[in-house]
Amino acid sequence: MELIAEAYGIMRYGFGLGVEQLADIFDEWNRGDLESYLIEITAKILRVKDEETGKPLVDLVLDKAGQKGTGKWTSQLALDLGVPIPSIDAAIVARVLSSQKDARVEASKHIGVRTTGKYGQLTETVKDYIHDALYASKICSYAQGMNLIKAGSDEFGWNINLSEVARIWQGGCIIRAKFLGKIKGAYLRAPDLQSLLLDDEFNSKINDAQSGWRIILSTAMQQGLPVLAMSSSLGYFDMYRAANLPLNLTQAQRDFFGSHTYERVDKPELGFVHTEWEKS
Repeated sequence: MELIAEAYGIMRYGFGLGVEQLADIFDEWNRGDLESYLIEITAKILRVKDEETGKPLVDLVLDKAGQKGTGKWTSQLALDLGVPIPSIDAAIVARVLSSQKDARVEASKHIGVRTTGKYGQLTETVKDYIHDALYASKICSYAQGMNLIKAGSDEFGWNINLSEVARIWQGGCIIRAKFLGKIKGAYLRAPDLQSLLLDDEFNSKINDAQSGWRIILSTAMQQGLPVLAMSSSLGYFDMYRAANLPLNLTQAQRDFFGSHTYERVDKPELGFVHTEWEKS
């Protein structure tokens, strides 16, 4: 839902599209790879007019998103199980920030944004970039969620069949989507799949989407548009695919100030070692 909201925000506030234009785009997307219940109802929501004012009803809805606690529980459990779910975490943070309406309104009076360049017209190419950013971010979100379910299944002995989970969801729930059929197929091909990102079909899809994903996120950020979940998804993707990360420095810092030890790349047989980094 947050990813869809961010795609809507880029087109509405970045490119100035009206709700009818947006409804047409979401209708179009609902006939392709993004076909889902949530995309379908988004198009319907955007076409509803307020009976009293005649304005688009969505424009009269206060931008304070509520939550019942399931997202918070998901993040808490993910931390307990050591499973990274930054896209989902970002969506929860976005709702919390949205609830701070008074603070945001006050901040908007004092904190400006320095943009670089201006949006032009929403061309078919840029629209495709937004589509790709939404689709690629969605892959990352589901990859994180399925990894969490797998970790919970292993930890608590639930013996969950991830392919069957995708089939059941596709049968009817708010995340009902064409996308779930592809997830079902991925886990049928490889029941012990480490990540959806490693499935050949998803790997090909996200690789095709990668350029547009990066372009539209950098464009949104240059204009000061919040894309918290999409950017978290891209950050997750880039960290997951990286053979080497700069956290060797983090581990060295931990050993420096807290003697937390570290492992050496060149001498793995030593196990964990400690260094006196600042000798007297």
